[in-house]
Amino acid sequence: MPQRREGQVLVFDADDTLWENNVLFERVIDDFLDWLAHPTLDREEIRAVLDDIERANAVAHGYGSKVFLRSLGECLEKLRARPATERERREIDELASALVGHTVELMPGVAATLDDLATRHELLLLTKGDREEQQRKLDACGLLHHFRAAHIVREKNADTYRWLAREHDFAPADAWMIGNSPRSDILPARAAGMNAVFIPNANTWVLEHDELDPGDRGVLRLAAFPDLRRHF
Repeated sequence: MPQRREGQVLVFDADDTLWENNVLFERVIDDFLDWLAHPTLDREEIRAVLDDIERANAVAHGYGSKVFLRSLGECLEKLRARPATERERREIDELASALVGHTVELMPGVAATLDDLATRHELLLLTKGDREEQQRKLDACGLLHHFRAAHIVREKNADTYRWLAREHDFAPADAWMIGNSPRSDILPARAAGMNAVFIPNANTWVLEHDELDPGDRGVLRLAAFPDLRRHF
């Protein structure tokens, strides 16, 4: 448990920590699986194919709705063993239309918790993904006034967190990364020497899952975002 003291550096993830995000993609995937109606593969088998395609595309092309649409199209082509038709591409676009221009839905208690924490600590925001798409969400969230700075990066790995510490001149051991993703928020922050707060989200993208060491005393596990006020 962190010592409750003022003036700490708290770095926040955005998607699925401050607001809902992946649940929108999961709804589109459900609709895609219904629409695809493969004659021999069940939903879990199709999802496994899609996960593999998304994993490869994340490395090659990054994140966001445009890459997601690309993955859906490639999944269709792989399973049907032919190029997608123009009509099929339009139908995939229609399935994913909910991802475009949706309103930002804050997690319960986020605004009030940040109001409180900002009176005692230095807050930073670190999110990964398509720059234009992430900036739109940042502009719409109504939270940016709480943060000293907000950074959009292509990937969140240990080098990213080391860069952040140099950029803002803080000692990693005195800072906390707060997020829902073991793979992008918790493990690389710990590898960079930071502490971390893991706040699980039931809708976290499967490719962001990873195992955390239950004995790691540098990781604080909380059930909900407002719980931060009891520790910081």
